[in-house]
Amino acid sequence: MSNVRIIGNSLPRMPWENKPEGLEAPIWRHSANPIVPRNPAPGIARIFNSAVAPYEDRFVGVFRAETVNGRPHLSLGWSDDALSWTFDERPIDFVDEEGRPFNPGYAYDPRLVQVEGVYYIIWCTDFYGAAIGLARTEDFKTFVRLENPFLPFNRNGVLFPRKIGGNYVMLSRPSDSGHTPFGDVFLSESPDLVYWGKHRHVMSKGGQGWWQSVKIGGGPAPIETSEGWLMFYHGVTGTCNGLVYSMSAVILDLDEPSKVKYRSANFILTPEEWYEERGFVANVVFPCATLHDADTGRIAIYYGAADTYVGVAYTTAEEIVRYVIETNEIIGDDREIGRM
Repeated sequence: MSNVRIIGNSLPRMPWENKPEGLEAPIWRHSANPIVPRNPAPGIARIFNSAVAPYEDRFVGVFRAETVNGRPHLSLGWSDDALSWTFDERPIDFVDEEGRPFNPGYAYDPRLVQVEGVYYIIWCTDFYGAAIGLARTEDFKTFVRLENPFLPFNRNGVLFPRKIGGNYVMLSRPSDSGHTPFGDVFLSESPDLVYWGKHRHVMSKGGQGWWQSVKIGGGPAPIETSEGWLMFYHGVTGTCNGLVYSMSAVILDLDEPSKVKYRSANFILTPEEWYEERGFVANVVFPCATLHDADTGRIAIYYGAADTYVGVAYTTAEEIVRYVIETNEIIGDDREIGRM
């Protein structure tokens, strides 16, 4: 394998800390985690499972915010360094394509991705049950909510950062009306973000290890690299004390992303620090966003911790891709195109 390159833009001002000497793990935590504490703004009790992106000369975030009555919504945040954030106190106000109010009943776990100059927000919404919401913005002032792409029940919508074969491509995790026992990741395509089809199976839960035995779900938007689409994802196991959410990584084929090229058998980050183990929901590491620099290969991963805080971890494209290949485990028919 030659040196792994990120295919994308330069981002020299992204957050970064060098790997601690002697650490064997392929990713490492920001030394000042959590970067978002409890009660971060008036009326907001917790912010976690959130998305960030560079915008003009700053960084913008779409944050899962839960008010003091416990109801989740999406709020904007702004930062000069992508570590210290100020938050809007009011939720994002969505309109439909005719400019009429079109706000969701609730909204959580957003992803944020730019495709062809437009920013898209994907989140879990209420559509007679948990479903995927979708909106676009070009200026982070006007937010146009589109029709929900899929029927309920579905979560973890993740849009690729460019079209593939002329179509938008989105990952999702279909489920039932309970807490997502189906557990596998699928892929769908659309020419216009309205009509979706060519559904493909991408990844199965399970494997030799137990850390992803209950369910898996897509994380941040995949990163295009010279080895394929690098995606961080979460895996969930059941214990006698409840569910545990961990993070790992997979490399998908660039042209046929329903095909898994390599997938680590191991988690790369699991709840170990106090802010990951203790909170509103204990033992959760839930990745939702990355910042990355094509020149250096540096990657900063933003993750929700214990459904209470926001943490950051670091790696490089070279290190994480090499680790995924070295620890590769293909589960079920992951290497197939995903059409039965």
